[in-house]
Amino acid sequence: MFLLIFSLHSNLWSSINTGDKAHDFSLKDPHGKEYHLSDYLGQTVVLEWVNYDCPFVKKHYKSGHMQHLQGLFRKKGVIWFSINSSAPTKQGHFESNALLKRIEKEEAIPSAYLLDTNGKIGHLYGAKTTPHIFIINKKGRLIYQGAVDDNPSVWGGKDPHEATNFIRVVLTATEKGRPSPIKKTKAYGCSIKY
Repeated sequence: MFLLIFSLHSNLWSSINTGDKAHDFSLKDPHGKEYHLSDYLGQTVVLEWVNYDCPFVKKHYKSGHMQHLQGLFRKKGVIWFSINSSAPTKQGHFESNALLKRIEKEEAIPSAYLLDTNGKIGHLYGAKTTPHIFIINKKGRLIYQGAVDDNPSVWGGKDPHEATNFIRVVLTATEKGRPSPIKKTKAYGCSIKY
């Protein structure tokens, strides 16, 4: 009995190690279009767990920093998926029309904004905070997971444009054909509202 309960709990709170093959998934955007991670094998993919009501996420969006990164790397062929795992009735969850307005308000420009309302994919990856970043290389392997940058402060601290941005460091190395110099950092932010 204990073994069965432990097994179910372990599967619910799965995670992935840097270097592992990325877990495949399919999620829909607010328009109902389905995206499969496996369709992007051969391209670098960023998974950004997001909740626009989280002050740590707001820090990156109000400064325009996250949108700048999205635009910069998408122009270079990187696929950028923003994923929301907030459960219905929880902070950060929006119904489709309200969500589309909020994405427009935030001026977010990911390749797609994906809905994980049952939290299955967030749990599969072990996403714990917003923001929480996972970067997958062209071979489908996880090469980075963790924080956006080295500034875990909402107020004070470094300007997001002046902090060491781990996304930029990893994607720049990957673009030059080098291994990621950073494999994992501690993600900071608001807990995901599963």
